[in-house]
Amino acid sequence: MSEYLDLIFLGLVVVLILMRLNNVLGTRPPKVEIKILNKKEFENFYQTVKGEIESEEKLEMAKIAQTKADKILMQIPGFNKSDFLKRAAKAFEMILSAFASNDTKTLEMLVAPDLYQKFENIINERQMQNMTAETDLIKIDEMSIEDAKISAKGIAKIVVKFITDQINVLKNQKGVVIEGDENFVQKITDVWTFEKDLGAVSNIWLLTSTKKK
Repeated sequence: MSEYLDLIFLGLVVVLILMRLNNVLGTRPPKVEIKILNKKEFENFYQTVKGEIESEEKLEMAKIAQTKADKILMQIPGFNKSDFLKRAAKAFEMILSAFASNDTKTLEMLVAPDLYQKFENIINERQMQNMTAETDLIKIDEMSIEDAKISAKGIAKIVVKFITDQINVLKNQKGVVIEGDENFVQKITDVWTFEKDLGAVSNIWLLTSTKKK
């Protein structure tokens, strides 16, 4: 019975090797090394090959998604990806700071009306309760364009993911921290959507939505 099991394991190993090579190279090798494996060796080999295949599939899907976004971005007149990301990083820093310091004028310039109203409501509520917010953006670890769309009305939307290190605290009127920790650096992932009317004269991308992951 064990001999039959070994043959089954061997058959599965050969199939896996051929499938993987065919996926990666698009062809089969002229010669395949055949080796009899016991059950434990086969399980280890199977898990290794399975992990490599899954990693390759995830990488390929990421490339496809990035290509789709890039194709949309190419349709935006004068769009420069590097320049946009630099401006998005600056906007991220300015909006965080303005929201924490109750700077509604800056927010009004950078945030779309619907989202601005939500920010203003939170600011007003903090002020009514005599609370102050403090945000210290330590650094932006990573940022990338996750998606891009252009509507039938010519509205372009770009979704950007920010991974940052921040310190966020909320204090009462006596300056006592009631939320957060001044000594704790948080690793935060934000997904922001910026929007621009391609037919408008203004070159400003307004923030239309925010969410955390």
